Amino acid sequence: MPNVKSAMKRVRITKSKTLKNNIRKSALRTTLKKCREAIATSDANAADSFKSAVKAIDRSVAKNILHKNTAARMKSKLARALNSSNK
Repeated sequence: MPNVKSAMKRVRITKSKTLKNNIRKSALRTTLKKCREAIATSDANAADSFKSAVKAIDRSVAKNILHKNTAARMKSKLARALNSSNK
């Protein structure tokens, strides 16, 4: 446990930011899971689900939850799955 006042504040800030990041990551994972399920079942709303997943991924990049290359890979993988299910 830190003894310096500024270090104690950093611990508090880190704890709150970690909690927010975990919430955002969980929401992102949920959105991606719903998108994958919609694509797998050839749901009529698969395109809408894909759009919301891409939006969530982009939001995660903006909030520094994901790296931009990881996000690009995720979007590409989802797009490939969506396009192959439409054929």
